[in-house]
Amino acid sequence: MSDRRLAVDAWESLFRAQHEIFDEVKRDFAGSDLLQAEYDVLLTVVRGPEQTARLRDITANMLISQPSVSRLVDKMVARGLVTKCSDPDDGRGALISATEHGARTFRAVAVQHGKRIADRMAVLSADELAALHALTEKLRGRG
Repeated sequence: MSDRRLAVDAWESLFRAQHEIFDEVKRDFAGSDLLQAEYDVLLTVVRGPEQTARLRDITANMLISQPSVSRLVDKMVARGLVTKCSDPDDGRGALISATEHGARTFRAVAVQHGKRIADRMAVLSADELAALHALTEKLRGRG
């Protein structure tokens, strides 16, 4: 098999695996108090110092445009999941903080979501998981 053919086959397999796993884990959000995109915002925020993240960092971790992230965050503010204030270090930026309600709602979904991901990934050994992580980071230009 040519290198090009192998590259295309590997890409196709990676894409299909991601799509199938994504379809499986998105069930964690059916009937929950969070949309998956809201969970993704809160994941970045809750992991930040004092459960706060810059809007630009949230946008960098999302797979949607900056205006879409801004609209999503504004809806989350209205729902009481996060607060938004000006970033004192960047007058054009904003800081997003999880409210107690937002952090609690996030944790309720995160437990099941994390378990489902771990169960799905359990078909791989620790060495395979480490290799997969290293390879995907390399593909993302980080390794």
